Amino acid sequence: MKIAMYSGSFDPVTAGHVHLIEKGAALFDKLIVAVMRNSAKTPMFSIDERLRFLQLATSHVPNAEVFSFDGLQAAFAKEVGATHLMRGLRSADDFSMEYTIALVNKSQNPGLETVFLTPDAQYSHICSAAVRDLISYSGDVSGFVPKEIISEINRVK
Repeated sequence: MKIAMYSGSFDPVTAGHVHLIEKGAALFDKLIVAVMRNSAKTPMFSIDERLRFLQLATSHVPNAEVFSFDGLQAAFAKEVGATHLMRGLRSADDFSMEYTIALVNKSQNPGLETVFLTPDAQYSHICSAAVRDLISYSGDVSGFVPKEIISEINRVK
């Protein structure tokens, strides 16, 4: 069984994230969607809210499972049996950073391969930071987040 892990802060999950989850789920037998707890960041949404958002947004993807974790993603990947990390590249600028992270992860878990996926053009401009800004100023996020979580976002903001 080929198991991949797609990790991020998902603060909040975007339509682009869900698009990549759908693409990854089509490539692997199981896709672990892992919400990282990052003590260096102050998220807009709690870990429980982000997990709930992801569960709602991915309920149509039968081979995706949502978890949260602390620590190194290479270690958590080993814990859940993932042999691949899935990462999204929205632009050429993303590659340099993601490549470095892939090498570090490989040094920590030699059996772990990183797979880079690119989103379709309509998702390439969407990022969680822009969505958080829209939320902060009561902007319309309907084109940026999965429809399943819009009412949830409005409820907690």
